This record gives sequence, structure tokens and C-alpha cells, in this order.
Amino acid sequence: MFDIQAIPAFSDNYIWCLCDRSSGKALVVDPGQAQPVEDYLESQQLVLDTILVTHHHPDHTGGIASLAKTFPDVRITGPEDSPFKGTTNPIHPGDEVVWQGLTFEVMAVPGHTLDHVAYYSETEINDRPVLFCGDTLFVCGCGRLFEGKPEQMRQSLESLRALPDQTGVYCAHEYTLANLRFARSWLPDDKALEQFEQDCQARRNRGEPTVPSSIGAEKTLNPFMRWDQPEVIESARQYAARQGLPCDSADAVFAAIRHGKDHF
Repeated sequence: MFDIQAIPAFSDNYIWCLCDRSSGKALVVDPGQAQPVEDYLESQQLVLDTILVTHHHPDHTGGIASLAKTFPDVRITGPEDSPFKGTTNPIHPGDEVVWQGLTFEVMAVPGHTLDHVAYYSETEINDRPVLFCGDTLFVCGCGRLFEGKPEQMRQSLESLRALPDQTGVYCAHEYTLANLRFARSWLPDDKALEQFEQDCQARRNRGEPTVPSSIGAEKTLNPFMRWDQPEVIESARQYAARQGLPCDSADAVFAAIRHGKDHF
């Protein structure tokens, strides 16, 4: 009955569309552009009735005003404490969002921005639980810290890391190959990363997305989710020593990894 499809936007964004084929209704996540959404909904004969917002950046919210004109009854759900003021259904961490019988838990995941939330449903869609995580967690990466501190982002990722391994990670950008170039430089002897990079390159060569990922895969591959693993700690220690950075805690290890990616 339910299906999730990626609507490409800009050069590397994904707007996620959750469809209820039985009712003809659709929910979209972070519509930075309106036209791709409208074109997809028209092609699928779907009516938009809900928008989920993870954070305020324009590439996630820029299409909302236009969509609200096209679909005047749409429910716009997003964090109340946010620079984006276009929500009609403001929510807070710990709240639940219910759509067509599906329940999403609202999770606080500050770091990329301070208002950032994620939406998690334990109900399986496409055979697994669902996480819409915006720009907090990417395939083999995480969001740049525009507003938050490294310790906030690490704690946010720790909360995501606690979700079931099979959870589908529906992130908002196709950054995978760039993330993997950094991850491979950080962990050059990691054979699983090497194989995954080859697999992802082949998918992109075929014009296929590399997302969604899964929590289990990110725990295995993503250096930003592996701050407590010996090989990642050692790479962070060496990098921090060269840069004159501390590396004496989990937060410091994570900060060193983020600093490395920012200057890669």
C-alpha cells in the first residue's frame, strides 16, 4: 500500500515522496523545489496532503510556498523553534506525526542546524523501518556543522545509531561518492569501504541513486558513525596531532573527523 520514491531536485537533492496508493495521497519531505514535486504527483495521479520539514535551509523549504498554493489544504509539519515560519503544524522533539495510519517519532538531531529534526517510523515500508534524516546523516558522511557543535552532532548520530540496523536511511543528498573519497583517505585499509566505493560508483554510472542506505550499513562503513572504533580513533589521533587538535574523548575524535572532512 505504501511506497517511497526519490524525486530529484537541484543538482544533488532528493525530495522523498511517501505514497499511499490506495487513497491517492502523498507526503513529501523537504521540498526545496516545487516543480519536480508537482510533475511527479501529476504523473502518478497523487494529491499532496502533508509536507515534513527537517530543517530551515532553503534547499529543503524553498518549494513549500508554491506547493501550498497548488495544494491549499496541505499540512506543513516542521520544527516550531526554527527560522522557517511556514509550518501549519509545528512540532517538537518527542512528538508524534501520524499520516495515513503511520506514526513517525520526531527526533531532535541538532548539529547541521540547531532546529534539525528527523522523522522515524518503526512501521516497515519497503520491508524496513523508515528514517527521514535530512542533512544529519548521509551515506558515509554527515552534515556540515553550520550552527551546531561537534558534540551535538555526535550525540545526534548516537541517537540514530541506536535505531534498528535494518532501518532505511532516507537522506536528502547524493553526496556518497565524495563522502567515500574522504572515508577511503581516512581508512585506506578498510576493504569493506573499498568494495562499497566500487559498488556505488557502478550504481552512479548506471544513473541509479546510492540512497537509501541503512543504519546497519552506516554503523559498519561511515567514519562519522564509528568514532569509538580503534582504527578510526587511531586515524583521528594521527590527524589531530598534525593539526594541533585534542583527541582525548569521543567528542574530540568526532570533531577531528569533521575537521578532516571540512579541509579535505
